[in-house]
Amino acid sequence: SVFERFSVRFCAFASSSMSAIQAYSMRMLSCLRRPLQWREFSISAAPDPAPVESLNGRSLLSIADLSTEELKGLLELSQQLRAVYRDEPRETGFSPCDKKSMSMIFQKRSTRTRVSSETGMYLLGGHALFLGPGDIQLGVNESLLDTAKVLSRFNDVILARVFGHGDVVELAAQASVPVINALSDMHHPLQTLADLMTLQDRFGSLEGKTLAWVGDGNNVLHDLMYGSAKLGMNLQIAFPEGYEPNADVIAHTKELAAAHSTRVLLTADPIEAVSGAHVVVTDTWVSMGQEEEYKKRVKDFEGYCVSVELMSKADKDAVFLHCLPRHPEEVTDEVFYSDRSLVFPEAENRMWTVMAVIYSMIGK
Repeated sequence: SVFERFSVRFCAFASSSMSAIQAYSMRMLSCLRRPLQWREFSISAAPDPAPVESLNGRSLLSIADLSTEELKGLLELSQQLRAVYRDEPRETGFSPCDKKSMSMIFQKRSTRTRVSSETGMYLLGGHALFLGPGDIQLGVNESLLDTAKVLSRFNDVILARVFGHGDVVELAAQASVPVINALSDMHHPLQTLADLMTLQDRFGSLEGKTLAWVGDGNNVLHDLMYGSAKLGMNLQIAFPEGYEPNADVIAHTKELAAAHSTRVLLTADPIEAVSGAHVVVTDTWVSMGQEEEYKKRVKDFEGYCVSVELMSKADKDAVFLHCLPRHPEEVTDEVFYSDRSLVFPEAENRMWTVMAVIYSMIGK
């Protein structure tokens, strides 16, 4: 019958399946009785970032002190240090400045410079010592010569934020350890490194990009002119009459631009400067020590505020930079807090870039 044929086939299928299951089970038991064979796997960690060797033992007073390759090297190292300490933190740590120390002379106060330098030195494994106006009076109670020689016996590097550029030049000349210019009335190389790193984060290569400056032809602009030209950027600079950049800085920037086949535009018209630019930068109109000139300067810079209307003249993907602290007359909130503003990543990059400088100067 149909039922009998089905029963015979089902029993045959069940018998065959049980045999297969038993055979598989026996093979598994046989495997388990064998001693375990462990295999060794080696995970190669990413190599530690390497310093810019040519900067070892040297001072940094201006971006002019760096070759184009050294500038590029510092920016690349800054990216690598950020990856090590922020993006991919390691359990073992990377402390190339272990047991190293840095004295930080501050004639002028600063939030970003102090916090970035002090924190950065700590991350590198070293120690930073803050020397404010109440701790040290540079060139007053003790000569610059004596200060440089004394600090050189205690510290491996000296960072100085001063009023007159001549002070940091003399410190570097007399010290037997590297000196970092953390700002003078003539130059601010650390700010330029952070600015260029921020722009590379956004654009990648900066070659052929146009940077517009709207405002005072000051120390921040001087090094930004050098750094931008070295990386192949065009410069469009607007400033009121009487607030132009230093003549020697202009001349050297034009030489750099000619060597890199870029252009430099100097104008009193903010719209002309911003037109087609990929980056728009401004800074304070009244620097520390110029407080008595506040009313005059604000009047002289009328029309130089970076507004949404002014930014509309730039490239559609243009970004905005400001080294901070900012004041409302320099840039409107609509620009400062917009998606086009990179001011806070710019501030963070102050740390990664100063770390790259310190590590290259004194790191192991």
